[in-house]
Amino acid sequence: MNITVRNLTKSFGSTPVLKDISLEIHDRELFFLLGPSGCGKTTLLRLIAGFYQPDGGELLFGDRRMNDVPPHKRNTGMVFQNYALWPHMTVSENVAYGLDVRNVASKEKQERVRAALDTVRMGQLADRTPNQLSGGQQQRVALARALVIRPDVLLLDEPLSNLDARLRLEMRDEIRRIHSETRITTVYVTHDQKESLSLADRMAVLRDGVVEQLADPRTVYRRPANRFVADFIGETNWVEGTVSATNPERLEITSALGTFAAEPRSGLAPGTPVWLGFRPEALRLEASPVNGFGCRLEQVNYLGEIEEYLLSTAAGVSLKAFTPNPERLLPVGTSLQVSLRPQDLLVLPR
Repeated sequence: MNITVRNLTKSFGSTPVLKDISLEIHDRELFFLLGPSGCGKTTLLRLIAGFYQPDGGELLFGDRRMNDVPPHKRNTGMVFQNYALWPHMTVSENVAYGLDVRNVASKEKQERVRAALDTVRMGQLADRTPNQLSGGQQQRVALARALVIRPDVLLLDEPLSNLDARLRLEMRDEIRRIHSETRITTVYVTHDQKESLSLADRMAVLRDGVVEQLADPRTVYRRPANRFVADFIGETNWVEGTVSATNPERLEITSALGTFAAEPRSGLAPGTPVWLGFRPEALRLEASPVNGFGCRLEQVNYLGEIEEYLLSTAAGVSLKAFTPNPERLLPVGTSLQVSLRPQDLLVLPR
């Protein structure tokens, strides 16, 4: 089921929450709505579910206009942040609830509940109650309850936010597996960048009720549309610069750290003030005649799989670098030569 959002607006009182949003979610896609608190992502999800009505614009499932269709007639399954399981019901009774409402025959109901629990690998716990389950197990039950009705659209509202770090990683893998098996069009709301980067087919990054960028995770991370997106999706070092030369092969930028060569970008003429950005993991601790400069190591933070370096430069610019799989400790005060590949530089208008 593809979903079309066309010029959608929503306000609460005098406060606009969604401002003329347009986007399309493809059939069978795992699509993420990502952004900081208050950006409008949960409001958009609830509009898709039918819990809110839009003030303007259109919402379509396929070719069917959904603006005035009540929630129970949209055939959507929703998984809430707090699971919303009935405490007095067993796992199987919780999963069967949506089928009871739909008056599904007993035999078919039992078969569908069993299949849904098998999909989330909870069949052996069908007779337990929610208070006998871990957080990850409760989340699986909530997923099974949403899947058992065979929805056209699956809606996930920050489903992993209540889990600890280890369980979040485990459930990410489970959600990816379940989506691969069911191929249900899925809309997933989160503020967690790692979840979106690791799971999404595509994502929309929202800010203040507006879509700042809509693309696949790799494009959003490596080619953010603006500085807000770059800063929200991961960490970025920024330096003020000015375009000094352009040609079809490269862009030349002058900055306090020196002159840098970047990949060509349209619309940036010589003299244009820009932000020159690069991710901490892109900063290489090695000298190079291209995009190389010197710095001093000010602080080292060992994080296991990576080591984080805080660096200072003669120009007074502070930088952060990540080194994977660190084997030796560099002492604070070490002078370093570092460099950047042209393809790793972000160049955005200032």
